[in-house]
Amino acid sequence: MPRVTRRAAMALAAGAAATATGLARAQANWPDRPVRLIVGYPAGGPTDFGGRLLQEPLQQLWGQPLVIENRAGASGIIAAEAVAKSPPDGYTLYLCASTHTSNAALHAKLPFDTLADFTPIVLLYNSPTVLFTGPDQPFRTAQDVVEAAKKRPGMAHASSGTGATGHFAMEMFRRKAGIELTNVAYRGAPPALQDVIGGRVPITFSTLSGAIGLVRDGKLRPLAVAGPDRSEVLPGVPTLAEAGLGIPDTSPWYGFVGPGRMPEPLVRRIAADVQGLLRRPDIAKRIVDQGGFVQGEGPEEFAARMTREVAENVEVARAAGIRIE
Repeated sequence: MPRVTRRAAMALAAGAAATATGLARAQANWPDRPVRLIVGYPAGGPTDFGGRLLQEPLQQLWGQPLVIENRAGASGIIAAEAVAKSPPDGYTLYLCASTHTSNAALHAKLPFDTLADFTPIVLLYNSPTVLFTGPDQPFRTAQDVVEAAKKRPGMAHASSGTGATGHFAMEMFRRKAGIELTNVAYRGAPPALQDVIGGRVPITFSTLSGAIGLVRDGKLRPLAVAGPDRSEVLPGVPTLAEAGLGIPDTSPWYGFVGPGRMPEPLVRRIAADVQGLLRRPDIAKRIVDQGGFVQGEGPEEFAARMTREVAENVEVARAAGIRIE
């Protein structure tokens, strides 16, 4: 080997060793500065709730500020792009919602790879999708809705938007039941729920966390939970599966994700810290009171969930012709 090549090789080896040592030292000292948590939805919503809930406990645990940065817009795509382009050093985290996996099915082109450009860390909680009707409607069960839709093909269904969680749930439900429903897309859940309350649209699939106050006030009647389990705050409401109409779980979830290729020791450190907090009774109670289910899935389970959901959503979107250009 020529002398210059040997020296170059030795320099490269030394540089690689120094880099590895530096990365290991940085991970061992993590965090030694503020951590940024990007949220793809406005403050005060069900996604933002998880960040605010864990902000102070994580700051105490890590000894550094956890700075929440709300980057709302485009169903989380704006926030996700910012995270995907960030260094995978643990100082930029993403409070990700399940719209992340549905976006992959709805958009012909995204500015990132939904799976490869992100590192799943820990699933915080989910909130079941529920079939609701207004207080003046005759429906008392999900089967009542099926029978009415068979008599009136194309019966209207309100959703918070084309391709939203409720829209996907409706498509799965109508295919399972063998009925025709017409999706009436609104700009967000509040106007959709208001038209159901007012009787202008008979039914909606909507997230329990966003509707629990209306249920408690008697303004919405829950008919069935679209998830696999009954909710603790609606113990008398059966699941669709109990009615023989089980569909894949469409419950919106919320979890911590990082940029792609984060170091495994750092991922496991963050996951373990958050999982410990989710086991605290005071934190778990606040999630349950909002109509949610505490989860705590670690990196492998969370990654498998995201992969599975992308495939399921692509299939549903293709069959239903749901697409956003």
